[in-house]
Amino acid sequence: MLADSPAFSGFSVTDLDSAREFYEGVLGLRLAGDGGGVARLHLGGGTEVLVYAKGSAHQPASYTVLNFPVPDIEKAVDELGARGVEFLRYDTPPTDEKGIMRAGGPLIAWFTDPAGNVLSVLQDS
Repeated sequence: MLADSPAFSGFSVTDLDSAREFYEGVLGLRLAGDGGGVARLHLGGGTEVLVYAKGSAHQPASYTVLNFPVPDIEKAVDELGARGVEFLRYDTPPTDEKGIMRAGGPLIAWFTDPAGNVLSVLQDS
């Protein structure tokens, strides 16, 4: 029944103005919407993700909501860091001083949006 449905994912944020400032101004993406507390985040390859405001009822996801494959994680971490992105540090799995996890699997570094949702860059190799 749903096999041909063009499904899409979504996540909440505290407010769309802060989300727009971060996703457009810091990450260089486009967040388009017609008001009403809902917008579409335009990603590479024509993918869209629904982003909606929940105000004080927002609770950040307890998992990574978006993963951005990059050809060079060192360069991506450095460039995002220069734009003010702070990378998360974990003991398990262990991350290095830059916030990059190098302990098996793809190289990956996590950070949050202004609403506390976890995002990542991971080396596409």
